[in-house]
Amino acid sequence: MENQQSPIQIQIEDERKPKKLRDFLPLYGKNKPDAKTLLKHLLLFVLTFISVSLVSTFLVGKELQIATLWGVMVPYPGQADLLRGVLFATLLLSFLTAHEFGHYFAAVYHKIAVSLPYYIPIPLGIGTLGAVIRIREQIHETNKLFDVGAAGPIAGFIVSIIILFIGFFTLPDVTFLNEFGDHNYVIEYYQENGEYPEAPKLTEGQIAFYFGGTPLYNALSSLFENAPPLWEIMHYPFLLAGWFGLFFTALNLMPVGQLDGGHILYSLIGFEKHRLVARLFFILITIFASFEAIPIINSFVSDFDSSIFLLSWMIWAGFLFLMFQRAFRRNQPWVAGGLASSLILSFGYSTFFASDDGMESSLIWLFWIFFITFFVRVEHPPVIIERELTPTRKVLGWISMLIFVLCISFNPLSFR
Repeated sequence: MENQQSPIQIQIEDERKPKKLRDFLPLYGKNKPDAKTLLKHLLLFVLTFISVSLVSTFLVGKELQIATLWGVMVPYPGQADLLRGVLFATLLLSFLTAHEFGHYFAAVYHKIAVSLPYYIPIPLGIGTLGAVIRIREQIHETNKLFDVGAAGPIAGFIVSIIILFIGFFTLPDVTFLNEFGDHNYVIEYYQENGEYPEAPKLTEGQIAFYFGGTPLYNALSSLFENAPPLWEIMHYPFLLAGWFGLFFTALNLMPVGQLDGGHILYSLIGFEKHRLVARLFFILITIFASFEAIPIINSFVSDFDSSIFLLSWMIWAGFLFLMFQRAFRRNQPWVAGGLASSLILSFGYSTFFASDDGMESSLIWLFWIFFITFFVRVEHPPVIIERELTPTRKVLGWISMLIFVLCISFNPLSFR
């Protein structure tokens, strides 16, 4: 039996009382920040900007300098690389800021206690784990839940599209790539054939990063003849920042738990239907995670494993069982069905359809299994009052779900 009860469903129209400009301003009421709070959030923003500016130079930089520090060779960015890092940080944080303040001002509008955005610097990857806001009180009505959930991804999506179009309309000539090392093969192939090769020509020791195509990014890039392939976009800060903006928007729009997509879909279809969709989606995520996990597990047990990685699959099955137990709240029919579905589909695809192309995948879906299971959860908690959304909200809600489909990549980052 399920251990949660459905919320009360009430069909009433939204209040249409006029709103004053001051309702959008955080300088009144419960959301008025003091000087100490403003300084704290500003400091986090500055630290994140510095972190992204420096760390991203390893990705968008042209040629890092090398210094010897205590006998160790240490790479560091030169002035030109640092300026490219600053540009990328400006673009990426523009997206993050639009996304988080979309949530923030929607919460302020509905007089919901909310924090300013917390920017999260980290000296890895692109220099940040993103930004979050903290809702300090429970939201009891689905119309308010919808507004707060949808405002962020819609605002961030618009900024990402603007960044991408600027990048596509300002693309330099293909010879620009030689500023990042020897790209003669790519340049000559493009000049002879009018298109880029399907894959780079790598020499020993070189690594190519492949950013996953999304339906929307692929459609936009197809409009521009000189658009670079996804394994070259790291050299184009606008395109790279726009790609991250689309993909981060899609991650937030995944229809599970306390993610933006969970709030939106819950408001659209209600508690029971959302729980079904969220559980099925979580099973799908575990299938994609298996493609990342099995090679890693096999690297540790290869001396004892069979040719079809039987031991690796057994270890993965044990791990999945524990995740499903927690994610589905020990609902055994769902645990058993989810586990069987995930293993059969992933094993079947890996055995009969997947090809060994020498690509190494990122671990993003393994991370999201943990993150969903232990933090955002699979199921959305019940909202006390389920109001029917206005027609405008319904349209925006389904547009948001379409944005998720158009912006998601189930193999977002791999390398050869």
